[in-house]
Amino acid sequence: MEIGVVQTASKPINGSSLLWRGVLDTTPILPGILPFGMIYGAAAVSLGMSPGQAQGMSLAFFAGASQVAATELMARGAGWLTVLVAILVINSRFVMYAAALGQVMPRIPGVRGALASYLLTDQAFAVTLARHRLGRPRSELAPYYFGSSLALWTTWQVGTAAGIVLGSVVPPAWQLEFSIPLMFLALLVPALKDRSSLLAALAAGATVLLGRELPHNLGLILGVFVGIAAGLVSEPRKEES
Repeated sequence: MEIGVVQTASKPINGSSLLWRGVLDTTPILPGILPFGMIYGAAAVSLGMSPGQAQGMSLAFFAGASQVAATELMARGAGWLTVLVAILVINSRFVMYAAALGQVMPRIPGVRGALASYLLTDQAFAVTLARHRLGRPRSELAPYYFGSSLALWTTWQVGTAAGIVLGSVVPPAWQLEFSIPLMFLALLVPALKDRSSLLAALAAGATVLLGRELPHNLGLILGVFVGIAAGLVSEPRKEES
């Protein structure tokens, strides 16, 4: 990763400083990532994966929610096709994340671009977008994003390893179904800053609750589309000049 000097309108900012700023701004989120990684690691080995397979999955995919969902489905005896479809549905949100970041960040070419895609998470997306909304220059966002992402990646790998080693002492009350909603709630609440985002969240949540009995988690998928539609409809329109 090339971290050099980033130019701003006032004075140059060292890219390494921006990387560390990304790490520091992400630090409050990390305590919630560590037990989540431990839960995945413990669940994976209890399912019959070897320690190498469980850790290798975290290294290869680095996709916490889909890793946990895949592990849970496998534990219930689901077929590989079902597991694959679930992973694709859960990870489809990253297409929207990438498109949103592409509007505010300069293009990252080559190997660094591939690394940026691999490191994309809900949390890194949230903190990078928050940095942009503070009015910081576009040129600052790439090193800041890498700092945030690398902090999250390291914590997830450590959490996975700890779960593998200490799986027998992870409290049974730390169920997979309980940990995932907590993680996403931590991201959701700070994002509810205006009427449109609040209405989108309420509409999506209501749809998921009403559709909770639908097969194949279709209520969750419907909730995504209803939330997006509600947000778009309630978005303040700029008057045409």
